[in-house]
Amino acid sequence: MRIGELAKQTGTKVETIRYYESSGLLPEPARTQANYRDYDLSHMERLTFIRRSRALGFTLESVRELLRLADDSEDPCDAVDEVASAHLVAVDQKIADLTALREELSLMLQCCGDGTVGDCKIVSALASPRLPGDAG
Repeated sequence: MRIGELAKQTGTKVETIRYYESSGLLPEPARTQANYRDYDLSHMERLTFIRRSRALGFTLESVRELLRLADDSEDPCDAVDEVASAHLVAVDQKIADLTALREELSLMLQCCGDGTVGDCKIVSALASPRLPGDAG
């Protein structure tokens, strides 16, 4: 199949497919006599793996490692577990960061009154070098 069909089948932009090829995540396909890229089912499966991994928030480096591990199907999955565990730690940290952000925004909104922008506590807090909840 041509690149446009692969893009359509996987919901991936053509530019993204070319990027994954150039970065080595997706192997270069064979070429037709007319020099068009000729993708097969293995390309679609690998691209689906990449897209799903990215949708779950894995970095390109982690996706590369997961693909390397997936290519050696006889190995134990301990290394895959390590990559996923490290990602889970990063996700938990992001959740903690977002929770703190939510709390800070909620506090700012509680301090907001019906006054003017010049008296607005949110504007004042955003202009401050440190937010009230910052440590140190």
